[in-house]
Amino acid sequence: MAVSALTATERASRVRLMIFDVDGVLTDGSLMFTANGDTMKSFNSMDGHGLKLLQRAGIETAIITGRRSGIVASRAEELKITHVHQGIEDKLTAFARLLKETGIPPEDCGYMGDDWPDLAVMLRCGFVAAPANAHPEVIARAHWVSEARGGHGAVREVCDALLRAQHRYEAMLAAACGAAHE
Repeated sequence: MAVSALTATERASRVRLMIFDVDGVLTDGSLMFTANGDTMKSFNSMDGHGLKLLQRAGIETAIITGRRSGIVASRAEELKITHVHQGIEDKLTAFARLLKETGIPPEDCGYMGDDWPDLAVMLRCGFVAAPANAHPEVIARAHWVSEARGGHGAVREVCDALLRAQHRYEAMLAAACGAAHE
């Protein structure tokens, strides 16, 4: 008898560590430069709140990105993302280091990426997500694809999907509604 493949929801229900690329995922992928050569990036506040919700639910969050940026370090600190790997050419090595740091096996990890440099890690994670505007090769290998584009709520969508798959979404929403009325 053949073993059936896990659904995206079943895969999401196992995630204990969710890893994100930055450019094209947490941002829209645009790189803006000042006259002095400084890089600027724009982040979506709803994406940030989604990351905080994951952390509240006990899901660790991490960043593995090819570029190095003080802006990313500041945003990660603000969001209390403790596992931040920047300037990474070999994302697979950073992923192995992250697994060692956390003790979480790859099948309990999720990854959201948008382009070829993300594929090596994505193919080793139990749950793989992509923004709507990811490269077609990434979308073809993803278990779950957002309706939103990178930097425009895609991260929040995957955070909500993880919380729903782990049966935590409704309780967290109810708590937020109760807190709003106090």
